[in-house]
Amino acid sequence: MIGRLTGTLAEKNPPQVLVDCHGVGYEVDVPMSTFYNLPGLGEKVSLLTHFVVREDAQILFGFGSAGEREAFRQLIKISGVGPRTALAVLSGMSVGDIAQAVTQQEASRLVKIPGIGKKTAERLLLELKGKIGADIGVAAGHVVDDAQGDILQALVALGYSDKEAQAALKPLPKDVGVSEGIKLALKALAR
Repeated sequence: MIGRLTGTLAEKNPPQVLVDCHGVGYEVDVPMSTFYNLPGLGEKVSLLTHFVVREDAQILFGFGSAGEREAFRQLIKISGVGPRTALAVLSGMSVGDIAQAVTQQEASRLVKIPGIGKKTAERLLLELKGKIGADIGVAAGHVVDDAQGDILQALVALGYSDKEAQAALKPLPKDVGVSEGIKLALKALAR
């Protein structure tokens, strides 16, 4: 029904924003990944939206990219996953990270998100297989080879967040070995 909002950013109260569209203020719930990329108050903003109508509420969800909105729509199709849980997943992981977790069937990465238990994580991986990892992951450009995947898993196992581990992977040479890559990534994270 409402596919996109373009207007002035009037308020920011995580995870909700108020977008003023020619005198009408729309309250929009956004994932934290979108929230962090919003412009300052009073500046123009454009969000892709998904409108949820329930018996007791009408809620508008906003996204900074088409990939985020598509991932959200795939998540809410899963039995037992509502819009709030889908928003939590997108707040805890980028679309590329979700695609990578689905492709590599890593439930441990999803369990770190508040509100996602082991069974829910396994159900998400099963239901999303072939839906998110195949199209969104490649479109987002987050194809990771085996060595980089191993380095990423090692950093996460050492207690670093997915975002920190991904950031540490970026400057590494593409042909780096696992043990050398872990050493270089740890040096970069220590700075």
